[in-house]
Amino acid sequence: MQLDSLTALSPLDGRYAAKVEALRPIFSEYGLMKRRVQVEIEWLLALAGHPDITELQPFDENARAKLRLIADDFSVSDAAQIKEIEATTNHDVKAVEYFIKEDLGDDASLEAAREFVHFACTSEDINNLAYALMLRDARDAVLLPALDAVIAKLRELARSHAELPMLSRTHGQTASPTTLGKELANFVARLQRQRAQLVQIEIPGKLNGAVGNFNAHVAVYPDVDWRALSKRFVESLGLQWNAYTTQIEPHDGTAEFCDCARRINTILIDLARDVWGYISLGYFKQQLKAGEVGSSTMPHKVNPIDFENAEGNLGLANALFAHFSEKLPISRWQRDLTDSTVLRALGTAFGHTLIAFDSLQRGLNKLQVDEARIAADLDASWEVLAEAIQTVMRRYGLPEPYEQLKALTRGKGITRESLREFISSLELPADAKRRLLELTPASYTGLAAQLARDLSAS
Repeated sequence: MQLDSLTALSPLDGRYAAKVEALRPIFSEYGLMKRRVQVEIEWLLALAGHPDITELQPFDENARAKLRLIADDFSVSDAAQIKEIEATTNHDVKAVEYFIKEDLGDDASLEAAREFVHFACTSEDINNLAYALMLRDARDAVLLPALDAVIAKLRELARSHAELPMLSRTHGQTASPTTLGKELANFVARLQRQRAQLVQIEIPGKLNGAVGNFNAHVAVYPDVDWRALSKRFVESLGLQWNAYTTQIEPHDGTAEFCDCARRINTILIDLARDVWGYISLGYFKQQLKAGEVGSSTMPHKVNPIDFENAEGNLGLANALFAHFSEKLPISRWQRDLTDSTVLRALGTAFGHTLIAFDSLQRGLNKLQVDEARIAADLDASWEVLAEAIQTVMRRYGLPEPYEQLKALTRGKGITRESLREFISSLELPADAKRRLLELTPASYTGLAAQLARDLSAS
């Protein structure tokens, strides 16, 4: 069967292909090959720039430009050429080495460089750096902009509805009022905290040979300070140098990255479920789209499909992120290959995350607040003022304030009139009694509006 969007095994390459297009140059096999080539070329240039590696003289500007062009202009057809080589070598990184050597052609200025391609490297020297670059690129170029768009929309809604009073629900029961803006501001603050941590996570990389000890390096050039050269090289790629590894970089940084991404997604699952609930209560309506059908049999329905889609995709992504963070730091002795196949699925977790972010953004953009419905809920819940009344009673030493309010309100329907009657019977200072009599569920929101308005911009 020919592969196209309708026959793709994964929905990321089928139904949702357009939504994850930005990840394709990063996490595809082409993307992995491109970064492998980049690492190989930069390592070759680093070797040539070292004064004690006398057999490989520094390249002139033309040679350096030609070498870097191999990586910068790396194309899908180049990737296909590597796959053809791999069909013979049955080794993907060795195929990259042979590809670069072939690409050097018969240029006399690069002849001496041929056997310094992949010099003293194990495959994992190249792979760990390639994957580190992929993670960094995906975070900076794709994940953060998409997350920032969601945060910006939530911040906009939080400030727009900072003063709109809304009934809270704790344990699903009516509770002290809040404002709609404050509840959305909570999510902005949580997401901003995790975003700051994600940005600060350093992505480690190593280049130190077959078991992490520079064995071959020292055997051939014993006077070179290989640790210093390795550190400079890894840091030149914008990565954190890891001095202590086995054959593989232990992936602790990748695990930290995945754990942080998972926390972000968990917060967004919480958001999706809350908004879903508010839509169910009628606090939000959703803008209608011409021609769209909510149910195959119930014509009246406008389902919260964007938030449901987001929740499902965030769950899929988190299942993968959890596996990455639990599995990748574990390797038998100096190396086993279980990480190799798992790392190839990194893009899948990012893909489902990106789809979820897009769904959340679309869903948030469709929301319309039904202020009348929210106000009606508040006006039917005068019992929520019991907290304020018993707290004022405590201040002025009235007997058993909590117990009195419990007897009055617990499990009972309380009206404005019955509550005012109770307040009027209390032996309170006139100003305290007046404030309680003026209190309504809509005005009993504490500092919620101020908290939403003061929401940090970053």
